[in-house]
This record gives sequence, C-alpha cells and structure tokens, in this order.
Amino acid sequence: MGVHGLVVIEFHGEIDIAAALPMMPELDAATAVAGQTVVVDLTPTEFFDCYGLRLLDRAERRVREQGGRLLLVCPHPLILQILHLAGLSSRLATVPTLAEVLTPDAPEATG
Repeated sequence: MGVHGLVVIEFHGEIDIAAALPMMPELDAATAVAGQTVVVDLTPTEFFDCYGLRLLDRAERRVREQGGRLLLVCPHPLILQILHLAGLSSRLATVPTLAEVLTPDAPEATG
C-alpha cells in the first residue's frame, strides 16, 4: 500500500516459513525501486521466527543497495529483542507506531 510517498507492507499473523515464502515476491517488488522508502509494519504480527528475520534482512539489504531506506514499525518487545539478538536492530530503524512514520514532522526513527 502506498501512503505519503512510502510503500507500507504489513506482516500479519504468524511469520514463519509458510508465510515468508509467499511474501517474498511482494517484498522484493517493493524493495526493487531506487530511492524507495519501505515501511514494514509488524503491528498485526503474532509470531515471528528466523524466516521473518530472513525477510527483513533481505529487504533491508535490497533497499540499501537501491539507495533507499527501510523503516520498521514494531510495538512488540519480544520481536524487538529477537531483532537485537540477531544483530538486525543496528541496521533497522524502528518506531512503535505507523502514525509516527506518517506524521510529516515526526522525529527520525531510531535504529
């Protein structure tokens, strides 16, 4: 979904191998555009495993290679801890709500 010049992709439910494989083409399409800002919203996510980490790692690398940036909306402390333990938290800018990304004068996301 495009919002305010951003591409917003929501991860819903359980992000495991069964969910990750069908999501990859949409995520690849969103991250293939040069200079694009891609927002991955994990708010509706209930479960997140190593396949979710692989999706985010791949998306972040693809966006960075295209000169864009990836923002992560994540209000879940457990998922944030998983990102930290996997070493992704230093590469992913995160905010707790999508509203913070969509607000024009919002402070820069932390990563």
